[in-house]
Amino acid sequence: MALLKLQGAMRIFSCQRSYSLKAQGQLTKDFMEALKAVAGSSNVSMSLAVREQHGRDESMHRCSPPDAVVWPQDVEQVSKLAAMCYSQGVPIIPFGTGTGLEGGVSAVKGGVCFNLTRMDRILQLNTEDFTVAVEPGVTHKALNSYLRDSGLWFPVDPGADASLCGMAATSASGTNAVRYGTMRHNVLNLQVVLPDGRVLHTAGQGRHFRKSSAGYNLTGLFIGSEGTLGLITQATLKLHGTPEAMVSAVCSFPSVQAAVDCTVQVLQASIPIARIEFLDDVTISACNQFSGLSYAVSPTLFLEFHGTPRSLEEQVQNTEDIVQLNGGSDFAWAREPEMRNKLWTARHNAWYAALALRPGSKGYSTDVCVPISQLPKIVVETKRDLEESGLTGTIFGHVGDGNFHCILVHNPDDPDESRRVKDFTDQLARRALALNGTCTGEHGIGLGKRQLLQEEIGEVGLAIMKQIKVMLDPKNLMNPGKVL
Repeated sequence: MALLKLQGAMRIFSCQRSYSLKAQGQLTKDFMEALKAVAGSSNVSMSLAVREQHGRDESMHRCSPPDAVVWPQDVEQVSKLAAMCYSQGVPIIPFGTGTGLEGGVSAVKGGVCFNLTRMDRILQLNTEDFTVAVEPGVTHKALNSYLRDSGLWFPVDPGADASLCGMAATSASGTNAVRYGTMRHNVLNLQVVLPDGRVLHTAGQGRHFRKSSAGYNLTGLFIGSEGTLGLITQATLKLHGTPEAMVSAVCSFPSVQAAVDCTVQVLQASIPIARIEFLDDVTISACNQFSGLSYAVSPTLFLEFHGTPRSLEEQVQNTEDIVQLNGGSDFAWAREPEMRNKLWTARHNAWYAALALRPGSKGYSTDVCVPISQLPKIVVETKRDLEESGLTGTIFGHVGDGNFHCILVHNPDDPDESRRVKDFTDQLARRALALNGTCTGEHGIGLGKRQLLQEEIGEVGLAIMKQIKVMLDPKNLMNPGKVL
């Protein structure tokens, strides 16, 4: 009987659901009044401009606006609102800062968008335990500003000022991941409102231990779930001590091969580098123009070292030796905080620098990640393919953990160019899979990588994921159309 119920739910999951409460693009007046009764009239909107703002992110995917937007103020409101949507069969789409790159906020089946940015409290800072709990409206920049005088910081930095719970939902990482890990390594507990309104604490309410062997890893289940299993309303994070000293450097190389070989050798030498970022010649040129820099237009590494002054000397010396063996230039230093911030702001603005190459165009970012040993091969081949494709694009990324991006700047209204972009990105993703890598290192699956996910994890893996989805969300209401 249980199997028959599960099979029935799977059929519901696979079909286009019709919602009893709404015709396409219209929620009933009674339902809207019920939303306002919970969240307050000023925290509910059906304005077209507001809905369109919440129907898109930074990706190339077209806007798919929700039917309404609601701003809950606390977890109790989130729970009540979710239960209302669940009981009436209305889709729920979580929304943070809208900085995603895979169409994760698109309301492809309509429904209610839950904008969680007004839940922005920083809770339960435990300096002795190196932990903090945050609500979903807190961004990583806001948290680090709050922590400034505590001697602690949160190092996961995706570039955009993303919300921390949104970062957990997409399993984000960034430039510091090579040393400090991704969100998967830095989230200890999550508070999640399930589709039916129940509230789950994935590691137990209030707990913030560093390790556990107690049962299934529910925290890990929701990290990277992209809003398809529940709404993350609180995250307990692992903090790190602020380094005593930091120094950044830039060096250029005669070829892509030399720069990426240098990266692999630095890691093989066990140098505890904090950041090591690759930028190809096109990216450097774009960043020079966009951010007012004057670096040599050639394949380049941006590096950063953390530690004590004495340990930095050893790290820098060992890295310089490897750079010179690969034909790299002398280091251009950024020692003062202002210069380091300018350097890394330019790196984080590489997306916008690429878009500025063709004003008015859209950008699509690839996100493959491969084992370190395969990195030189795939980056060199991708650079060759990009040059041969005739597409406008840049290559850069977090090569210290095998993850890099191609930003393809194109006109989405040009069918031929759009086809070539898709062909290029599919070829790159399948090349990464052939090298035992992944189609996405940090952006997520969203709308566009669902077929690639199936190829990556196989039929059995996909079936298990669908069963998990059905068990937690049998009506397929949580961010439908994403991931699976």
